[in-house]
Amino acid sequence: MVKNKIVSSPADGEVQKDFSQPKKGTPKLCGSNYPLSILFVVVNEFCERFSFYGMKAILTLYFTNFLHWDDNLSTAIYHAFSGLAYFTPVMGALVADSWLGKFKTIIVLSIVYVIGHIVKSAGAIPTVGDQKMHVGLPMFGLFLIAFGTGGIKPCVAAFGGDQFEEEHAFERRRFFSFFYLSINAGSLLSTIITPLLRADVQCFGGDCYALAFGVPAALMVIALIVFILGSGLYKKLPPQGNILVAVCKCIGFSIVNRWKHRRKMYPKREHWLDWATEKYPKQLIKEIKMVTRVLFLYLPLPMFWALFDQQGSRWTLQATRMNANFGGLILQPDQMQTINALLIVIFIPMFDMGIYPLLRKCNIDLAPLKRMTIGMILAAVAFIAAAAVEVKVQSTVKPEPAAAESYIQFLNLADKNISITLQGQNGFPVTMAPNQDPDDYIKLKLNSPNQPFSFALKYGNVETKCQQNLSEMEAYSIALYKEGTTLHCKLLQDEKSKPQKGTAIVRFINAYTDDINITLGEEDFGRVNKSLGSSQYAIMNRGHYKATCKVGTTNYIFDVGLIDFGAAYTIILDKKPGNANLTFWKTEDIRANIMHIAWQIPQYVLMSAGEVMFSITGVEFSYSQAPLNMKAVLQSGWLLTVAFGNVLVLIVAKAAYLEQWAEFVLFACLLFAVSIIFSIMAYFYKYVNSEELERPEEDNEEEIPTPNKSILLNTVSKQTKM
Repeated sequence: MVKNKIVSSPADGEVQKDFSQPKKGTPKLCGSNYPLSILFVVVNEFCERFSFYGMKAILTLYFTNFLHWDDNLSTAIYHAFSGLAYFTPVMGALVADSWLGKFKTIIVLSIVYVIGHIVKSAGAIPTVGDQKMHVGLPMFGLFLIAFGTGGIKPCVAAFGGDQFEEEHAFERRRFFSFFYLSINAGSLLSTIITPLLRADVQCFGGDCYALAFGVPAALMVIALIVFILGSGLYKKLPPQGNILVAVCKCIGFSIVNRWKHRRKMYPKREHWLDWATEKYPKQLIKEIKMVTRVLFLYLPLPMFWALFDQQGSRWTLQATRMNANFGGLILQPDQMQTINALLIVIFIPMFDMGIYPLLRKCNIDLAPLKRMTIGMILAAVAFIAAAAVEVKVQSTVKPEPAAAESYIQFLNLADKNISITLQGQNGFPVTMAPNQDPDDYIKLKLNSPNQPFSFALKYGNVETKCQQNLSEMEAYSIALYKEGTTLHCKLLQDEKSKPQKGTAIVRFINAYTDDINITLGEEDFGRVNKSLGSSQYAIMNRGHYKATCKVGTTNYIFDVGLIDFGAAYTIILDKKPGNANLTFWKTEDIRANIMHIAWQIPQYVLMSAGEVMFSITGVEFSYSQAPLNMKAVLQSGWLLTVAFGNVLVLIVAKAAYLEQWAEFVLFACLLFAVSIIFSIMAYFYKYVNSEELERPEEDNEEEIPTPNKSILLNTVSKQTKM
């Protein structure tokens, strides 16, 4: 019997080595069946994931707050970066399997990764270059990071799996759980620390994004060093040859060959790939059949990742419109992602050592694909919960003035009550006491884009009128003040949009008799002119503030109280009758965020449980169902599902034009439908055991023609070449 298994010969003078088995005496962890080398792999993964998720946690707010992009553009770039980071694993697998091997590929692309972090951090320094450079450097840095992290993704997990002998499959399965635990431990710490570095450390006059990006860069350097230190302990399988090209050529030949003979009377073949047997060995075809069967199962999976990755974009933006005060502990919006990492650290041992064994004792053995289906359903339910939260958040936010609408409120700076009347409009008459904070804006209906209004004012026994032109889709304050015995009014244009990033905005109005220089906390408002001069709005973080007001050579210090999440404030500086000293009063023009951020916790719990059942199981399943020389390729195929998931977010978000809660419901419904399709596909899938992966298929006795051997020597895996 002649077997068509092509094995390259060593060069003259070269000693042929077999790397398929571990070296004798390979050090073990504490006398167990776990190789000591996996410790370096796990620590490397911890540092690398700290680096990646730390940078990614603050990325959306970096786009919105530092680069001043809107929410939609920030979301689009965030998911474009995430998509690229998961498209590049194909490149990493190709380089690892056909050229450098997993070990060298991880080192080379980690260096690219580090350079990307450094460039990204440099771009976040405001004093470096101009505005174009502030955009160009981060985008180039993100490009390098995407190639670095994506390139090593399919290699690290598979490289860790390579350290185990086949008879230690149970330990290898446990390794994947520990490996995923290290991912989430790194994610947990990074999503706590990097938002604190961003918000609590001030540099260059604002949030310190340069430092927040610099620390992940340092962790990536540590990851690289740790991985190199373990070099002498690793079992390094040689490059498997350009297997991806071989697979593509084999599939292409099968399709073309079948098409050529579609009208000829050839015996029917059991599988469409069997049409490649004239040119390629049965062992290769058998392995490709295994891979294509798994890849077919991957087709519905991107929808899960489309929902999962919105934790860092849509869910973070949702958190910015909520109250994040936990009894004095202020949680940053981008720190909510910490909940996911914390829950994963808790859920992994809970599922692995508690729930799954308990189910097995009850004769309920959840196969990997069943676990993944349940994980998808849990993620869909998480988005239903997110939609419910979004509906409630939106109900607490007053909508902005629409077309043919204008908002108006009155500020009484006089010393008596003032009654205001306007015929033909709802909300009138209204009476304002001195220094009264208006409860809410009054909505006026306009007949033209710019319309004059005449307000009748009654001040004691004195009646007068105030005439103002109001524009549609704007919000105004009308300050009512007295000069002598005459009542006057002045129109002030207000901010109509609620602050969206968990911050507040503040302005000052000077009703005093002199110009005033104003500082609130560390924010300098400059000189505000007398006679109802108004400052520009300034963005402030939540906190208790004191204002310093300088009139001539005299300083007045006021405790203005709490500046809360998502509110817009007007602080009016004035003096009481008979008192020459400066006084102030504060109005809340746009109400602070009411709904507490803790309401997001249920959606994070559901998503994290779904992730444990879906993602960990999927990584293990991909490894266990792949032939030895195609493990990295199948791992990269798994990661490609994440990339396409991010593409789906871009498509749905741009094409649907839905309110945010409706978009969440749409994603949930799509995932429910996909989970049903996936469960049907899983029902017909036949699992492959390790013996089938190792046992070569014997070909026919006829030897492959010489030209075809030449092709195979260049395409089929070369097991003995380092």
